[in-house]
Amino acid sequence: MTLRINETPRIGLVGSQGAYGRWLRRFFEERMGLRVFGRDPHGDTVLCERALIEAVDVLVFCAPIRQTPAVIRHYVEQAAGIEREQLWLDITSIKAAPVAAMLTSQAEVAGLHPMSAAPKATTLRGRAMVVCEARLDKWREWLKQFLVASEADCVRADADRHDRVMALVQGMVHATHMAQGAVLRELAPAVGGMEGIRPFSSVGYELEVAVTRRILAGNPAIYQDIQFENPHVAPMLERLAAQLDMLRDLVRQGDDAARERMRDTLLAKSRAYMGEQAVVEGSYAFERLGYLLADLHEPRYISVFLPLDRPGSLRALLSVFEQRGINLDSIHSSRSAEGELLFRIGVSRDCETPVLRDAMQAIEQDDIGRVVEAAGMGTPS
Repeated sequence: MTLRINETPRIGLVGSQGAYGRWLRRFFEERMGLRVFGRDPHGDTVLCERALIEAVDVLVFCAPIRQTPAVIRHYVEQAAGIEREQLWLDITSIKAAPVAAMLTSQAEVAGLHPMSAAPKATTLRGRAMVVCEARLDKWREWLKQFLVASEADCVRADADRHDRVMALVQGMVHATHMAQGAVLRELAPAVGGMEGIRPFSSVGYELEVAVTRRILAGNPAIYQDIQFENPHVAPMLERLAAQLDMLRDLVRQGDDAARERMRDTLLAKSRAYMGEQAVVEGSYAFERLGYLLADLHEPRYISVFLPLDRPGSLRALLSVFEQRGINLDSIHSSRSAEGELLFRIGVSRDCETPVLRDAMQAIEQDDIGRVVEAAGMGTPS
């Protein structure tokens, strides 16, 4: 085929039943208006590998990390040259091996890494996407259009640099939180378990435990592969273990010299490396997260879904409270498990329950929104 820039390519998804495969299908079909074909061993087997290659212009590999290079090599064998006018992409957390495997094909090639799990939203707005351009020519303009439509904050890097960075951004962060989870498992029972610790929580502890729980709630294979499939993770873990070993030894030593060395090595030198401005900005960001956690811990709130996403919808919602003299302590937006945009509204504890219940009723009767959740309302009379 001879590709023209104004053509709408047919998209193939290898791993179409995975989390990102399902998200990409919706994205390409609903946001870009493209036809999508898929193949996945878990229920999407209408097309064999060769038939999928023949049916599409852009082939996207979104298979499990550990399997992706071998899957790509298998598709190269199946393609046997018919892919020379195509664009091949992969969506994985490791880039060097998948990109190298795609380069054995005759297709144009780019590796992509969205820096989040498959989102509930329809785009990647507010999330980073690493783009590893490996062999691009006629498909460059279309790839640009796709990235613009994704609304991701794109950063370019070669595949090796990506993997080196990910050893820190993902490998180190995941490793420390998995280790924290294991330490809590071993030591928390002696002090009342996780529920016994909760009343003593600091902002830092809550944030750390939230990340740990997020990891434990995810797919174990993903976190396993991020550690085992990136060759730069093992050297990073050696450095991390060495720093922890040094801290342990200094704490055991316990004298003033050990304290001074800890301050110098683990605090002062790292602060100087980070830079004064970055340290100040990070401290401020931490404080803001603390205020957010405090808001989310307020016992009296309602969550409202606004079905009409149009200018004035939020103003109509807030006017319900204004008309009844209800003072709001906080308002935050978030998404439900189904992807609905919710407004979580903290309500003053001075507000009488009947007045608040009347406001909730008005929100639904006036078709402003749907009250999804309410807390701190007391027992209905």
